[in-house]
Amino acid sequence: MKVVLINGTIIGSKTKTILQEVESQLKQFSSIMEIEQVHLEQYTLEFADGRSKDQYSDETQSLINLIESADGFIVATPIFQGSIPGVLKNLFDLISPKAMRYKPVALLANGGTVQHHLVIENQLKPILDYFRCLITPNYVYTHASHFSYTNELIDEDVKQRIYELTRVFSHYVTMSQAVIEGDHLNL
Repeated sequence: MKVVLINGTIIGSKTKTILQEVESQLKQFSSIMEIEQVHLEQYTLEFADGRSKDQYSDETQSLINLIESADGFIVATPIFQGSIPGVLKNLFDLISPKAMRYKPVALLANGGTVQHHLVIENQLKPILDYFRCLITPNYVYTHASHFSYTNELIDEDVKQRIYELTRVFSHYVTMSQAVIEGDHLNL
């Protein structure tokens, strides 16, 4: 099983810090065989404009194929101006909804204040629900006070919530495989 951890931004380090903690926690579960982090800053993605996948650049196609071939996803993103970054929305627009169907997804976000936690509920979940992903019921939201001045994750409660998120996610990975194997319409 391959799980892709997606860093939904091209700047900053807090989201990377969160994903490092996620990867560390996720490695405790034997159902997860391969973990790969995707940092969007390392890609020059073309804007999604409705073309077929084979009409995009090799780099864009490579990332689309990586995402579409994964068995599950954990998405971490900052919240900017009360919304997800455009680069993350662009990535979602490049992906075929059929390729995401019944695959597990867990969500984490970080922002400068506690007020932006609902972006997960109001923006990320509807997008992933459209894809028919199996979205874990628990998500983790962090804000500036959970990090040290060097952007280290220092809040033990957040670390515990990340552990719980990864524990639940690992069960969703197993459940997803059973659902996909029984889905005769997803050929």
